[in-house]
Amino acid sequence: MDREAASYVSKVGSLSGGPREVYIGVMSPFRDPGVRPPAVAGMFYPEDARELADEIAAHLDRTEDMPQAPGFPKAVIVPHAGYIYSGPVAASAYDLLRPARGIVRRVVILGPCHRVPVRGLALPQASAFATPLGRIPIDADALSAIRDLPQVIESAATHAEEHALEVQLPFLQRVLGDFSLVPLVVGDAAPEKVAEVLERLWGGAETLVVISSDLSHYHSYESAREIDRATVRAILDFDSGISHDQACGATPVAGMLIAAKRKGLAPRLLDCRNSGDTAGDKHRVVGYASFALGSRGESYGAEHGRELLRIARASIAAALGAGGNLPEASEAWLRESRASFVTLTQGQELRGCVGALEAQRPLAEDVAANARSAALEDSRFKPLTLEEFARTEIEVSLLSTPKSIAFEDHADLLRKLRPGVDGVILEHTFDGKRATFLPQVWEDLSDPEQFIARLKHKAGIAQSADTRHCRVRRYGVIKWREAELRP
Repeated sequence: MDREAASYVSKVGSLSGGPREVYIGVMSPFRDPGVRPPAVAGMFYPEDARELADEIAAHLDRTEDMPQAPGFPKAVIVPHAGYIYSGPVAASAYDLLRPARGIVRRVVILGPCHRVPVRGLALPQASAFATPLGRIPIDADALSAIRDLPQVIESAATHAEEHALEVQLPFLQRVLGDFSLVPLVVGDAAPEKVAEVLERLWGGAETLVVISSDLSHYHSYESAREIDRATVRAILDFDSGISHDQACGATPVAGMLIAAKRKGLAPRLLDCRNSGDTAGDKHRVVGYASFALGSRGESYGAEHGRELLRIARASIAAALGAGGNLPEASEAWLRESRASFVTLTQGQELRGCVGALEAQRPLAEDVAANARSAALEDSRFKPLTLEEFARTEIEVSLLSTPKSIAFEDHADLLRKLRPGVDGVILEHTFDGKRATFLPQVWEDLSDPEQFIARLKHKAGIAQSADTRHCRVRRYGVIKWREAELRP
């Protein structure tokens, strides 16, 4: 058992034996011989499903907020140590995959051997992989597409206790929902041969590639930082000559870089830390980095706003019996899973506002549903009439994923708020009462003290309640108003 796994067992307090004991101990819920059971649940990550889901959510919740843009990565490179060590770094890549839910249906995942050596790239002899969060079916069609390649073999033994692939699966389950799996343990193989397999499996938006690799192992903190900086530069420069001293998954990483360069993808560094930064000491550390690989995408602009406003108005018109069918969401960005609010106004007066704080469905569907609800179901107002509709202005807000604000006390929270920028969710940890204000509310409540006081009132939280007993999250908004986009 490596140091990360051993430390995780100690902190979780769930097991005391080695990897084989863990493997046997968790087999009982997964006795189907066609299912590869979890081998490192309880060592690298919690074996209780609720605890596991909560830990992943917490890691995702603490990632840095990225500027909103259409699209999501085609591939990611992520570390594979125990979650207390590498989870925060891996989460920065998985957070970018939230919009892919419902679009990505197949995940190709490659990682190095740690237990049983193998020549080539090894497929499992299983029909599904299991984690505490459920089973993931193996994509039989994808396997058929690569079985004829001489570097592709089958090895149940190589997969049986290998953690490099397994630790990625719960993250993927939480972020993507349902998908099929193509798991490949990469042993002694040339990077070009790895690239050949990836190109066979490349597919379109429905296919995600995950490369699992840590960076340097067991150097001092400063030495590791220097080595890892050089490795990061090499990856960003498409250098497929990185060594296994730089990254345990050097071979799958190199194969990915070859394929990515041919496909015109660009790698982007998301996070680079080591175990001394996350949960370990600084004497002998392991390095971790996460990267996203994708095309150089566009930003949201006026054309996106016009389309969303058109969808919102058409949805209300159809609900009022004044229009035809909703426009089809033909563009890819409209099918991404994102959260929106739709606000209706008449003059300077609010006439309805409904939305979602977390992505639940494709963006076009979310805007259409929120527009109907804002017009007809906002309990603060009577349903909108057809006569009113003609003089009603629509605003669509596109929300980023809410992220936690860490604060010591009420004064510290007020200092960390960004007036005019932050949408804020305030939730009492004891009774679950919560409310949100969009960033637009800062226009009327510019003082952070008043902002939080009014938000407490909206949530039904007593003004005397200690803010330290509240969970506070922030999100960003891109908004478009019809009046501002008219020619």
